[in-house]
Amino acid sequence: MTRKSLTLTLFAVLIVIVGLTPLAASAGSTLPGDAQGVRQDGGPTATPEDPAWLAFSAARDALEEEIGQDLTFVRSWTYEETEWEGGIDDCVTLPEGEEPRQIYFGWRFVIAPLYSSAQYEVRTSFNYQIVAICDEVTVSGTSAPEQTNADPNLPAPVAGSAVSQGFEIGGQITGFYPRTREALNAAKMKWAKMQLQVGMDGSGFIAEAHSYGYKILFSVIGDVNQVMSPAYQDTYAQYVAGLAAAGADGIEIWNEMNIDREWPAGQINGANYVPLLAKSYNAIKTANPNTLVITGALAPTGFFGVAGCTDQGCNDDVYTQQMAAAGAGQYADCIGVHYNEGIVSPRQGSGDPRDNYPTRYFGTMLNRAIGPFGGKKACFTEIGYLTPEGYGELPGGFAWASETSIAEQATWLAEAAVQAASSGRVRLMIVFNVDFQVWTSDPQAGYAIIRKDGSCPACTALAGVLQ
Repeated sequence: MTRKSLTLTLFAVLIVIVGLTPLAASAGSTLPGDAQGVRQDGGPTATPEDPAWLAFSAARDALEEEIGQDLTFVRSWTYEETEWEGGIDDCVTLPEGEEPRQIYFGWRFVIAPLYSSAQYEVRTSFNYQIVAICDEVTVSGTSAPEQTNADPNLPAPVAGSAVSQGFEIGGQITGFYPRTREALNAAKMKWAKMQLQVGMDGSGFIAEAHSYGYKILFSVIGDVNQVMSPAYQDTYAQYVAGLAAAGADGIEIWNEMNIDREWPAGQINGANYVPLLAKSYNAIKTANPNTLVITGALAPTGFFGVAGCTDQGCNDDVYTQQMAAAGAGQYADCIGVHYNEGIVSPRQGSGDPRDNYPTRYFGTMLNRAIGPFGGKKACFTEIGYLTPEGYGELPGGFAWASETSIAEQATWLAEAAVQAASSGRVRLMIVFNVDFQVWTSDPQAGYAIIRKDGSCPACTALAGVLQ
C-alpha cells in the first residue's frame, strides 16, 4: 500500500516563536512561513472536499472529548494512510466482551497538544465514520517495539545527559580555514563536525575549534573487519573517551552501520550495534558527562526490499526498530539522522518526481528515525541538498539532483532549520557540507554551501532564520 506522511508544524516558523495559527485556517490562507516569502506546501487543507482534512477533523473532535482539551492549536500533527494487521482497534484495550471492529485500512494521526508534552494516536476509517483513540502511540500503525530483546549483559548506563540545551546548527568541514570560518560565522553556525578514524589525534581539532568559539562534533569510525570483536569495541570506547576527556562537545558512534560498507556483511542488525554504543556511551560519560553522545546515523534506504534486511544491509526503518528493541535509547543523548537525498522543499510530504518513499522527505525521515525511541530527540549529523550548478553534469548515480539549483539549496536548508527547530524534536542539525571541493563519482562539492565561485547563498539564508 502506498504510504504518505507529513508533519505539519503550526508554530510560527522563526526560531523565536512569533505567533500561532489555528488548525481551522481556510484553504489558501497564510500559514507561518509566508512572512519569509516561502509557501507552506503540502498536506490536507481545511476544505470540506479534502478527505484527509475531514478525517483529521473527526479524529481531533474525538480526542478533544476524550482528554478534555481544546485542540484548535497544536504543536504538531502527522498523518498517513496505513494498514492495521490486527484492525483499527489493535492499539486499544477494549472493555470485556467488546469485539474489535473489522477495519484494516484508514488514516493514522499523531497529535501533539500545544500545552503538553504528550502525543496521542488517533485512527479513523477512510470515510472517517469510525474512530479509535489508541492507548499509546505506535510506530507507523504497529505497536512500538518493547525493549524485551535487550541483551541482559549490557551495562547500566552511566548517568549524565547533554540534552537540556536548545536547538543548534553547525556544518561538516575539512578544516578551520579562513574561508570556512567565514562561512560558519556568516551562517551563524555554532558547531563544526569532522570525521575521525580510531587512532587519529583529535586534540588539535578540539583546541582549534574552541579557540575560534565553536563546539566540535566528531563522527568516529573504525575497522569494519574488527568491530564485532568485544576487544576492539573496548579499544574504540577508550578512544572516544579520550576525545571526551580532551573536550569534544559531541561524538557520533560509528556511521551508516546498516550497510556492508560500514559493518561486516552477515552481521548487520541493530542489536549487534548496541554493545559498541553501550561501551562507548559509558566510557564517554565517565570521562566527560557534558559530551553529547549520538547514535551512528543510518544510510536512508529501502534498497533491501520487503524483508528489510539481507546479509548486505538493512533498510533504515527496520534497523532503527532493531536498535530500539535492543535498548539503544538508554545509551544516547540523541538519535543520529542523515537526510541527503531531498529534491523538494522540507515543508513538503509529497511531490517528489521519483516516488513517495519516506526517505525522500524531511518530515517522514525525521519520524522514521526517532519514532521507535519514545521521545528521544534527533541529531541530524548530515543534512544537505545536492546541486550541480557551477560544476556541470552530475555523475549518473546522482542524476536525481540535476534540476536542483543553488538558490533552492539555500532556501531548503533554511526551511529545514525552521522545521527542525519548531518541531521541538531536533537537538542538533549539521549541514553537509561547508567547504568540500571534491567533484568526482562522489560529487561532495555539489553539497557544499561554499560554492565554486566562493559565494555562499545558504549562509545568508540560514542566518536569516537563526537570528
